[in-house]
Amino acid sequence: MISVKEVRKNFGKLQALKGVSVEFALGKSYALIGPNGSGKTTLIKSVLGLVVPTSGEILVDGESIRNHWSYREKIGYMPQIGRYPDNMSIGQLLDMMKNIRKNPPVLDEELIEAFKLGNMLDKRMHTLSGGTRQKVSAALAFLFNPPVLFLDEPTAGLDPVSVEILKDKILKEKESGKLMIITSHIMSDLDELTTEVVYLQEGLTRYNDSIADLKDITGEQRLGKAMAKMIRSLENNRQVAINN
Repeated sequence: MISVKEVRKNFGKLQALKGVSVEFALGKSYALIGPNGSGKTTLIKSVLGLVVPTSGEILVDGESIRNHWSYREKIGYMPQIGRYPDNMSIGQLLDMMKNIRKNPPVLDEELIEAFKLGNMLDKRMHTLSGGTRQKVSAALAFLFNPPVLFLDEPTAGLDPVSVEILKDKILKEKESGKLMIITSHIMSDLDELTTEVVYLQEGLTRYNDSIADLKDITGEQRLGKAMAKMIRSLENNRQVAINN
């Protein structure tokens, strides 16, 4: 579905991505993990067309995204921090997004109903709590029933009930055959919601395989502990290479 081939991105002298190659397939859910500055955000923005790679190629359904924007209709994106016009109401925002689409598909308003956003359509965005903004962002990501979903820290700021609502929705859409790419610092969420791990460090792919294989390799049952052990191993190998 999405092929990232030897993608490099430089911001002046800073190399954010150093030849990243990864395949994201429909029907799978990926945890995109890495420390701050690892290149996660740059990779996501490159796929979304918000950042133009210095070199390399990104394909969606076998077609290059360079100078081609219609592919983005296939992607739902939930940012970590949703930034919306302050004076626009929730209802106006939803209507605007619907009007932007020339040929909108059958709408998925399940999260609008589950989060009870219909009861607050007149509320202005600048009056909303961080958690309610997250609900709006989640509802917008799923609204157009896209086959691909990028979810950046999706449960951050949500109350426990809303977290479970969103998790149930993610699992439901994953089981329907959609491609899910999720970033989060909450390993227990990723353990529950994803089956694959892409680990970036310093602009390079350090691990790209299933969570089951990672747990088998490390002998750990929890993703958090498995990741910690793998990262320590990578660091030890790197130190040995430097010393030699």
